[in-house]
Amino acid sequence: MPIIELVNATIYQRDNIVLSNVTFSIGKGEFVYLIGKTGSGKSSLLKTLYAELPAEDGVVNVAGFNLTDISRKEIPYLRRKLGIVFQDFQLLDDRNVEANLEFVLKATGWYDEEQISNRIDEVLEKVGLKDKRKSMPYNLSGGERQGVAIARALLNNPDVILADEPTGNLDPETTLDVLKMLLRIADSGTAVLMATHNYGLIQKYPGRILKCENHQVICSRVE
Repeated sequence: MPIIELVNATIYQRDNIVLSNVTFSIGKGEFVYLIGKTGSGKSSLLKTLYAELPAEDGVVNVAGFNLTDISRKEIPYLRRKLGIVFQDFQLLDDRNVEANLEFVLKATGWYDEEQISNRIDEVLEKVGLKDKRKSMPYNLSGGERQGVAIARALLNNPDVILADEPTGNLDPETTLDVLKMLLRIADSGTAVLMATHNYGLIQKYPGRILKCENHQVICSRVE
């Protein structure tokens, strides 16, 4: 069963149709690029997938939830099955890495301090930042901050990572490090949908592509 499945879906931004007749699916452990010019609908599509924008037409199923029929009180449960990574990291600068991750776990129903500590260790190890547990975000490099953001997205063992331009603020070498991190996560069984403007990445690490263009989503693959 796909982690994400859209059939003849329409993506809206307020009352404007951004994308129409959108049909694609993403399975467990797949890594998929989402590309397109600025304003082509990439971010609107991602926001629809995590229920920031309403899904009103067609079929939109994400992580077992029917988003055309989801209630407001169900949205937090949907988001526990998703990991969301943004271009600007969105870390809390007034607390260290450990406290950033602890904050998310406690907000999503974790109470046992030992389990919380162990889970923080596990996700930081996955992104190679276990030694940065006590560091403040402003003392980390851009790549390390994005690594912490990815670790945060992994906390609740999500079915899929939705990454909106996660390398947009990073230098080329760090961009590759972050991409490799996301590819490893996909290899471990978590699907990844990554929006990017960086076509050089796709040439270096080819794969399946969803392209937003002319109000459509076109599926293709670069080998």
